[in-house]
Amino acid sequence: MAENEETTAAIASTEGSDTGVAVADGEETFQYPVTIEDAGPATKKVSIEIPEERIKTELTKQLKELRREAAIPGFRVGHAPAKLIEKRFGGEIKEQVRRSLISESYQQAVEKNSLSVLGEPQFDVSANIGLPDSGPLNYSFEVEVQPEITLPSLIGIPVKKPKIEIKEENVDQAMNNLREQQGALVPVEDRGVEPKDYITADVHLKVNGQVVAHQHDAQLVARPARIGGIEIANFQDLIVGVKPGETRLLNVKGPPNHPNEAVQNKDVLMEIAVKDIKRMELAEITPEFLEDLGFVSEQEIRDALKEQMVERINYDVAQAQREQICKYLMENTTLELPTKLSMKQVDRVVQRKAIDLLTRGIPQQQVEAQLEQLRYGAAEEAAGELKLFFILQKIANDQGNEVSEEELNGRISLLAAQRGERPEKVKQEMAKDGSLASLYIQMREQKALDQVLLSAQVEEVEVIPPAVSASA
Repeated sequence: MAENEETTAAIASTEGSDTGVAVADGEETFQYPVTIEDAGPATKKVSIEIPEERIKTELTKQLKELRREAAIPGFRVGHAPAKLIEKRFGGEIKEQVRRSLISESYQQAVEKNSLSVLGEPQFDVSANIGLPDSGPLNYSFEVEVQPEITLPSLIGIPVKKPKIEIKEENVDQAMNNLREQQGALVPVEDRGVEPKDYITADVHLKVNGQVVAHQHDAQLVARPARIGGIEIANFQDLIVGVKPGETRLLNVKGPPNHPNEAVQNKDVLMEIAVKDIKRMELAEITPEFLEDLGFVSEQEIRDALKEQMVERINYDVAQAQREQICKYLMENTTLELPTKLSMKQVDRVVQRKAIDLLTRGIPQQQVEAQLEQLRYGAAEEAAGELKLFFILQKIANDQGNEVSEEELNGRISLLAAQRGERPEKVKQEMAKDGSLASLYIQMREQKALDQVLLSAQVEEVEVIPPAVSASA
């Protein structure tokens, strides 16, 4: 390990512990000379001096302690000559003192100057951070810190609250979705593709006549679709009429964040060779259908679907209001981010998005696909999310928002139910991969936003209910 890496490790091993420079009762804590300078947005350069006298004191102290405990052949424990101890263990003693003093002085500099450090310190690579034969030890490092934030007034923020009325036709739609989920795919032989048909096809993407990607036996549905990493909003119109054995050519545009560089921002020819067509035959509402789903009547299912829609809409309405407040805060808050965004902070942003998508009921496989897109091409979006993270943390701190263990376990139970897993297992997995802390932060931020919402200027607006997929 390089010397600067060893120094970082030494600091990391003591961060969060109460090392200080505690000495005997009646003695004051040693104060290290520290100089702090601005080194860019939310970045500080910290210079620390460890005086020669402090080094000598610690070396003498460590030597005495080692002498009391060292077992040297030919001498009783604690009676070996100091010069012999120093000769045999001098290198180890110096390294231990070096690590101890750097960790000690680093922690004091951070705590005494109230530096909210983000990530690991970056030491001056040109400096030799070793104990000198004489004189003081001087070292410096740069750290990213919590940026200074100037918040706008949180009173009277304009918010539009969607007013959504669930009508019978919305429940009819949900009922049809449920029948589709329980339905059966029936082969189609006497016609071409129609909207909502299920298609098996070989898909090839070509750029300048060359195949850059392909997928055989792709399972497609004749509705707005994402094919080969490209969104096609009117796919059901473009594919209509194609019969098995026929090929439809589509001219599409590769998105700038496509995982395949050969497709990014390119004019792409998409060849869809249809091999098989099936139509969905909706399940009949029979006594057996009702019994399989645990209901005794069609009305009971409709009531359950409506209740599910109300819960989902209430969640979406609350989230829509939070998003408006977030947008307002982003546009009206003065904040300079650190020049170097640490990967740890970016990962936190990604985890927050994952939890939000899972809470919305998005399958985990789809969530992972969306997060890969975020990682690949959304650095600007990640920076925006990081800015929002700092803003909401300040608001939560100012308001004293906290999340109880009971509240946290309740949200975990919801995630577990959506995954079909036990809450204990989900909690263990989240604790292991770090997403449990992200969930806590997300819930704390939601509390902060909901408290801001209480003093917002809210205007109700009519909105058409969204399509809701049911799973009664």
